[in-house]
Amino acid sequence: MNIGIAGLGLIGGSLAKSAHKNTAHRIFGFDRAKTVLDYALLSGFVDETLDDRTIPSCDCIFLALYPGDVVRYVQEHAAQFAPDALVIDCAGVKRSVCEPCFAIAAEHGFHFIGGHPMAGSQYSGIKHARDTLYSNATFVFTPRPGEDVAVLSRADNLVREIGFARISVMTPEKHDRLIAFTSQLAHIVSNAYVKSPSANEHRGISAGSYKDLTRVAYLNEEMWTELFLDNRDNLLFELDTIIASLQQYADAMRANDPAALKELLREGREAKERIDL
Repeated sequence: MNIGIAGLGLIGGSLAKSAHKNTAHRIFGFDRAKTVLDYALLSGFVDETLDDRTIPSCDCIFLALYPGDVVRYVQEHAAQFAPDALVIDCAGVKRSVCEPCFAIAAEHGFHFIGGHPMAGSQYSGIKHARDTLYSNATFVFTPRPGEDVAVLSRADNLVREIGFARISVMTPEKHDRLIAFTSQLAHIVSNAYVKSPSANEHRGISAGSYKDLTRVAYLNEEMWTELFLDNRDNLLFELDTIIASLQQYADAMRANDPAALKELLREGREAKERIDL
């Protein structure tokens, strides 16, 4: 099988390394930065360049690009994708990507499946890509309504070969609603948390809690701005919810009300126990 990967940063580079390590498939890669593509080719985890000449030979192409770039890539190369080829994106939002790409795929005869590998790092770029990033990870698929089960089975088999342990299938709408809570809100809270003036004095008195909460404050602001705004309705709901919850804690503290504070803390502990069952 020939696998194309457009975008060789952390996500695409790790896909290429994992596919090279775990499968016998031939890997075709593209990155807009020539130095990145040259590095991948010289390192051997990409076999050939993914370009106008080789796109038609690929059975599956992963698009590890920003959401807007995914749509542009599909628009520009729609006529070059092989009939019946799988085109799977890896962007962190799905509605803004899937709606236009489903329509383009239907017009040109290839299969577009929204995708999201649920693994990552606070760091970006190919230098942080690794062939173990997806070990024991989940790959989320958001296929078009009524997608052929055989097409989904092909995609499922391929990502499991690459190294993913679990597959989850849902609508683009459900994905974006859940990802606002599980990922996007966490990045905003972490990014805001480190803006405290006390952050400059934390050394020597910070441990696991600080490290856990601030890990994803180190982010790629260009990418996350696009992701946040593409999903702003869901993310604003989560932000409004947590702001209201934090206000309850602040009110209890200002009132010096131990009973109210204890109740809030109990509710949070029990909520954590329920969701982790």
